[in-house]
Formats: sequence, structure tokens, C-alpha cells
Amino acid sequence: MALPALGPALPEIILAIGAIAMVLVGAIRRERAARLLEGAALILLAAALVLVVTGEGRATTFNGSFVVDAFARFMKVLTLIGAGAAILLASSPLRRDGVMRFEFPVLVVLAVIGMMMMISANDLIGLYVGIELQSLALYVVAAFDRDSARSTEAGLKYFILGTLSSGMLLYGGSLVYGFTGTVSFTGIAAATQGGHAGLGLVFGIVFIAAGVVFKISAVPFHMWTPDVYEGAPTPVAAFFASAPKMAAMAMVVRIFIGAFPGAIHDWRQIIVFISIASMALGAFAAIGQRNIKRLLAYSSIANMGFALVGLAAGTPDGVQGVITYMAVYLATTLGAFACVLMMRRDGKLVEDMSELAGLSRTNPWMAFAYSMMMFSLAGIPPLAGFWAKFYVFLAAIDAKLYVLAVVGVLTSVVGAYYYLRIVKLIYFDEPKPAFEHGDLGVRTVLFVSALFVLALSLVPAPLFNSAAAAAKSLF
Repeated sequence: MALPALGPALPEIILAIGAIAMVLVGAIRRERAARLLEGAALILLAAALVLVVTGEGRATTFNGSFVVDAFARFMKVLTLIGAGAAILLASSPLRRDGVMRFEFPVLVVLAVIGMMMMISANDLIGLYVGIELQSLALYVVAAFDRDSARSTEAGLKYFILGTLSSGMLLYGGSLVYGFTGTVSFTGIAAATQGGHAGLGLVFGIVFIAAGVVFKISAVPFHMWTPDVYEGAPTPVAAFFASAPKMAAMAMVVRIFIGAFPGAIHDWRQIIVFISIASMALGAFAAIGQRNIKRLLAYSSIANMGFALVGLAAGTPDGVQGVITYMAVYLATTLGAFACVLMMRRDGKLVEDMSELAGLSRTNPWMAFAYSMMMFSLAGIPPLAGFWAKFYVFLAAIDAKLYVLAVVGVLTSVVGAYYYLRIVKLIYFDEPKPAFEHGDLGVRTVLFVSALFVLALSLVPAPLFNSAAAAAKSLF
């Protein structure tokens, strides 16, 4: 047998070899290796990022089950940046709370390998392997604070619901294989080219949609998100909100655009329903939240709904909107979680929104950055979040999905209420005692995120052009 060409999968191979070496070092040096392995993980992620960025053209390997194109590269860059930022956010806070173990950076690297496989998967088997590699690492990370009942509960909930979603995905995959005779996305696309899919295939698409929608925490498979975000250590919640969301959304786009282009009229209805339900629930359920992490969880559910508006269009412009939205979402979410990690008094994190009162008078720089993230998430022009929403809504209107676009705009208005409520607390309420000085890694992530959002608000063209090129590679 001829060996497959390993060049396209080189970033994943380097991460895998590095993860094995990290496990060996950790096993020998135990907890003394934690700082060393954090640095090693960041170096590995940076090396993988360089290899991804320098790649060109479209390449496939492993008998066509692994594909690297402009879309895969763009989403892998976002995933690697999200994972690197999560390690920076976690380092000092987890160590200060006595939670840091050498396994944490190892698990992040293993999860990233799974995420990159999900992004490049070009058949149902490769997709499932990627999902499980990511999920097994994330189940452990969710319950990383072993002495906390909340963290253990978060990990258990995520594990049980995650295995349920994996089962649904497998069942849907088996139905699709049964009705098309292939697991390859290219083969499935050829089999469904005639327009509407048969009833059996539609059932397969529904179950696959249920399995993958869980991974982006969209309605109706969102129920784990607020509990896991609140229960898991805050840096872990920041990781959950960033890199895995990039990979999962890329996977959703590749499945529906790559494997079922001929059945768009069948799956579009599913995506429209999920999108409307996610935007509505995320907007209304967040209004009553007092815990900032639960609020960000409902915010992420709503944001996944907004991103799916672009996918529902099923056009290159729609996919460009999705990619742009995810890039902006990554920056604003990492910035928001960096601010949450700076909410520390007397050595303890505080999570109640009311603790932000008068922040503008005790820490003007953090108040400005926090407010900018909230304005961007709310879609206030001319910030980056406004352009992200503008592009997905424009794609929906071009595809004649007028109801979806109108619902998106209305839920944006509702969502603006709870984002602006935080800004009102920061600038107009009587100040609470000042927070402690933030850690270097946390301040770095906040500064870079704020700079990105600000730069994108002023010069959005480079991101939009890169996203357009990435989207075209799928069609």
C-alpha cells in the first residue's frame, strides 16, 4: 500500500507528536512541568499556525477524507488563535486558584487536533473521529476543578449530553450512508444532485443536524451551555466559548455546503428554524441573568443563531458572512472573558453583574474595553459586530429569506438591552471597590482583542476580502 501524502495534515501531525511528548514530560516531572508545558503548548500552536498560514491551494489526503482549502485554513487560524488565547487566559488564574495541573495544556492541544480534523473532514468517518477527539478532551477540561461540585456537575452534564449528540450524529450518518452508498462528502453531494432528497435521506440530515448543532450550542441543543459556562472554571469557559465554536461552525458549514448542496431546500428549513430559535432564546433568556458567565452563555447561543443566518442563505455571500461573523465573535468573546477574569477582589473572582458598578471611575481602560466588547456584541455601528451582522442579514435578504432577516434584526434590538445594561452599570452607577490588578496574560488578550475590534471597525475590508476568498473555495 502506498503511504498517503502527509503534507496537508502536517500541522495536525506536529501537534499530535508534540502532545505525546508533553504527556511524557508531564508524567516524569508531574506538577513542576505545568509552566514548561504551557510554553510548549503555545509554541506548538504557533508552529501549527505558521504552517497553516503558509499553505497554498487545495489539497486532499487519506483517500480524500481530509481536505485543506482556503476555508479550512481560515477557520484553523481562528481555532488556533482561540486556543492560544485560552492558555494565556488560564495560566495565572488557574494557578492562583490552585487548579492548574500539567494536564491542562496537553488537553487543550489534543482538543485542537480534534478541532482541526473537524474543519478538514471530507467524509463522515473523519468527521466523527475529529468530533470525538475534541469532545473527550473537553469533557475532562469542563470538570477540571476536581474539588468543586459545580465544575464536576458541569463536566458530567456536558459528557452525558455530548454522548447523546454523538449517538444522533452516528445514526444520521448511517442513514445517509444507507441511502447514498458512500460516506464521502463528494459522493453524497453527487447522490443528492437531483434536487429534493428522499424521505430517508431527510431523516439522516435531521439527525446529523441535531448532532452537530449541539457542538455550537444552538437551540434546541443548547441546554448544557449556561450550566457548563457557570460551573466550569472561568478560563475553561473562555476556551469553550472560543476555539471549539470556530471548529464546530466550520464543520456545520462544510457538511451542509459540501455534502448536501443539492438538498438545500430540505436542510435550509432546519437551519432557519434553529437560527430563529437560537436568536430568540438567546435574546430573551439573557435578560433576567445576574451572573455574567451565564449571560455570556446565552449571548453565545444568540450569536450562533446570527451566524447560522448566513448559512441558511446557502450562497458564497452567506458563507462569507458566517466566516466574518465568527472572526468578530472570537475577538469580542475573548475580550469579554478577559474582562470577567479581571473581576477579582480579595483574591476571589466575582461573577455578579452588579460588581461592575462604577468601573469607569476605578479602571477607565478596562471600562472602555468592556463597553466596546458589549457595543460590538450588540451590533452598534460602526463597531465590528455591526458589520458582522450586516453581512449575514444582507446574504439572507439576497436569498429572499426576509422573515429570517427581520427576526434577526428584532432579536438584535432585544439583545442590545442586556448589553447596554452592563455599559450603564459601568458608567452611570455608584462605584464599587476597585478590582485587583489583572494578570499579564489576561491583560494581553484583552488589549489584542480590543485592538482587533477597533481596527476592524475602522478598516473592515481586509477581513471581508479574506473571508470572501475562503467562502469561494467551498463552491
